[in-house]
This record gives sequence, C-alpha cells and structure tokens, in this order.
Amino acid sequence: MHIRRSIRPGRPRNAALLLATAALLVSACSTSGPASSAGGAAEAALAALPRSTPSALAPYYTQKLSWRGCGVPGFQCATMRAPLDYAHPDGGDVKLAVARKKATGKDKPLGSLLVNPGGPGGSAIGYLQQYAGIGYPAEVRARYDMVAVDPRGVARSEPVECLDGRQMDAFTQTDTTPDDRRETGELVDAYKKFAEGCGAHSAGLLRHVSTVEAARDMDILRAALGDRKLTYVGASYGTFLGATYAGLFPERVGRLVLDGAMDPTLPARRLNLDQTAGFETAFQSFAKDCVRQPDCPLGHKGTTPAQVGHNLSAFFKKLDAHPLATGDADGRKLGEALATTGVIAAMYDEGSWAQLREALTSAMKEGDGAGLLVLSDSYYERDGQGRYSNLMFANAAVNCLDLPGAFSSPEQVEKALPSFEKASPVFGQGLAWASLNCAYWPVKATGEPHRIEAKGAAPIVVVGTTRDPATPYRWAQSLAAQLASGHLLTYQGDGHTAYGRGSDCIDSAIDTYLLHGTPPAKGKRCS
Repeated sequence: MHIRRSIRPGRPRNAALLLATAALLVSACSTSGPASSAGGAAEAALAALPRSTPSALAPYYTQKLSWRGCGVPGFQCATMRAPLDYAHPDGGDVKLAVARKKATGKDKPLGSLLVNPGGPGGSAIGYLQQYAGIGYPAEVRARYDMVAVDPRGVARSEPVECLDGRQMDAFTQTDTTPDDRRETGELVDAYKKFAEGCGAHSAGLLRHVSTVEAARDMDILRAALGDRKLTYVGASYGTFLGATYAGLFPERVGRLVLDGAMDPTLPARRLNLDQTAGFETAFQSFAKDCVRQPDCPLGHKGTTPAQVGHNLSAFFKKLDAHPLATGDADGRKLGEALATTGVIAAMYDEGSWAQLREALTSAMKEGDGAGLLVLSDSYYERDGQGRYSNLMFANAAVNCLDLPGAFSSPEQVEKALPSFEKASPVFGQGLAWASLNCAYWPVKATGEPHRIEAKGAAPIVVVGTTRDPATPYRWAQSLAAQLASGHLLTYQGDGHTAYGRGSDCIDSAIDTYLLHGTPPAKGKRCS
C-alpha cells in the first residue's frame, strides 16, 4: 500500500513508513533565538516574506496563537489558521491544531523544536504528548519549547475521513494476493470504495493536503512562534516534509534532523519496489535471529533464512484458504491479509520480534490468531471498540496527491510482479498489489519526483539505518547527497529510524547538533 509511516506515538521504538494506503497490507548557522514580543515577531515575519508572497498571506504570518490547556499536564494547545489554497489565499482557511511544552530549563531557551513522526497521517501532537515532550533527552527539552502541529487533514487538523469502522474492517481483510480474476476484481472494488468514501466525506480538502502545503504551513507556524529559523526533527515521511521545507525556504533552515530519510527523486513504483526490498532485508535479519531462539515456529538452528521465508509463505497460503479464529468481539478471523500486516508491523523494530514469535507460535501450532491480530490492529490504529484513527485515510490522501500512482491498472501490476517477488519472495506479491490504490483516487496528483538541494541552507543532518525496512539506507544516502548542506549520519543496525533507539553514538551526535549547532562529520557511522 504505499506506507510512509514512522514512530508510533507512545512506542518510540516501533515505527513505520507507508508509501501507499496502508489499509490492505502494508501498502553552521544557529537555530532560531527565543520568541520575541508579539509586535516584533509580526514585523520579523513580514520582513522575512519573499517579495513575491501575496499580501493576503500577511494576516496568517502575523497571527497570534492563543494558548490554552490541553487536558494533558504540562502541555498547551492552540489553533492556527492557514490558507486552504495557497494559490488563492483569500479563498478560505484550514484550521490546524498545535501543541507545545515549554522549555523546562533555567537557561535562555533556544526557541522552538518542531517534531513530526511521519506517516503521512501520524499525529504529531500525539507523538509530542506521548513521547517527544517527555521522552526526548532532558537537555534538549530544557532548552527548547517542544512543539507539534498535526498537518492538514491529519488527526486534530480537519481530518480526512473515508470509511467507518465496519467498512475499514472489510477493507483491511481484503485479499491482496489475488489468485484469479474474481479476487482481482474484489481488490479493485475495495480500492474504489475506499477512494469513493474519501471523495464523498472530504471532497473539499483532498486537493489541499499535499506535502508542499504542509511545509508552507510549518513556515507560518515558525513565524507565529516568533522564531527566525526552523528547528525540526522529522522521522520517516517527516524527512520528506522537512526536506520539502528546506527546498522552499532554505534561508529559514535552522537545525534540521531528517531521520529515516526518503528520496524525493524517486517515482512511486520505485519507492514501493525499494521498500519491498527493505522489508525483505528486515525479514532476513528476523529469520536469522528467530532460528537462534528456542521458541521459533518457523525453523530451528541451521534453517536458512530462505527456508524460514518459505515456511512463512506456506502459513500465509493456509490462512488464505482457512482463516483462524481470534476471539475478536466483532467476529474477525485471521486471514492472509491481516496476518501479513501483523508480521510486517513487527519488522519495523527488532524489539517486537519476541512478540511476533509468540504470535506466530500461537497461530501456527495452536490455531489461535489473536496475537497476530493484535499486531495488525496496532499497525492500523484500530481500538478495542472497532474504531480506526484517520491515519490510513490521511496517508492515502497525501501520498496520492504527492505523486502519480505506481500503477494504473491490474495488468500493470501483473507485469511488475516478477520484480516485486524477486525483491521479496515473502511480501513482494502483496506489496505490488498494494501499490495499485492511487489508480482510483478522485483527485489527480499535483506533485512529481524532484531533487531537493536547498542551496544556502544551514547544515542539515540526514540519518540512515543500514537495515531499515521502510526507508532503505540508500534513500538517506541519496537525500544527503542532494542537499547542498547535507551531512549523512549512519546507524549500522536494524529497525526504522535511529534517534532514541538506544545508540549513544547516534543520540549524542544529534543532541550536540540540536544544542550547539555542530553537525556530525560527514560520513560518521554508529552502531
């Protein structure tokens, strides 16, 4: 499905990048100084506007945020206005939810640190309140106001809506490895119904949730906060959002950390194919680890990763014909689609491998699919009452607007199947079909693959993990090389993203950059 997803709120070690709709199978310049007076901030914001900026944008850049309690101790919330359509800024507003936690230290604050966990569709406010605002290093939280804005169409910011809970249950269970024309037709129908639902419930918003527009919103927020430059940590899709900002406003780049980087030069099909290979890389690591454990249900010591993959594929095939009971209150059974999503969910973080082994053991040896269903539900952000967050809706809306779809017909998918299956014998077929979703989207894409150089920007730190399943390492290499001031920082290890995952070397390098403006040496590697 095209997933660009990153750090899940409350579970900083478990992340994901979604490059399509994630519903049917995972598809040295100093930073800003402290906020000035309201009048000074307004004047500075206006002075920083490019001469070509329409005068209609001035009220947005000079707006004052009215902070109030969030219901979460220590955090404040506000609502920011941005133009729905930047080409016609006097044609109506979109209201964006903003949250912050003030700097905790006694020293003069360094300004605001904006965070985004990825997606697209991940709630930045949820991430701030559940992790970044309380879990980032104390030294960073002491010197910065920690800030988040839910991008347009996401969570608290006029969310895109598409399907209700029961409709999503049906959608997530649709077979993404069709065996015949009937099943192919059912998959196409599912994508069409999803797209039609989004068009029916969010028609006015779907044309205006692009990454470019979200990046422009961040510049308005920067000005409203009184910061001269943007300091930002973005993960996974959040790296594309941050890089887009740098390309639009290079002179306003303060300290940018882009962790689990995307490559903006790649078309959707290549992104999906690369990500498919990334999941295979992660699965190979999982397979090697699994057979060393006494409770591995996919093999034993001496079993090769290829055989582990074969055993898992055989299990998926059995589920395709005979789904397992799960004890779910809504009667859902564990079929191939939900099981595959559950396995993929665990690939983002090696800390989930033990949970995956246990879930697979229960399913394969005891006929109990509950454990894999739990993993799948966490991935889709489905709660115990059968309600889904808007993550998957916003994910599709942004992705299908940012890039033309990978495929326009089932026939194109069928021709591409060999390349996807070569990239991943286990996941290739499903991920290829998942890349079809944008073919039926009600709004045409407005973006295209492009280089981002951000000439004139301060040093930007790009972080790549060598065995990242969702954002392959070469994407980080490519983005760092494109950016005129890019500094590549490498984590040699498993999992998606690197900051805050246990590497003192990575954390120290990023903390030093955020606190002192000194980027790591280009080519620095950590483990």
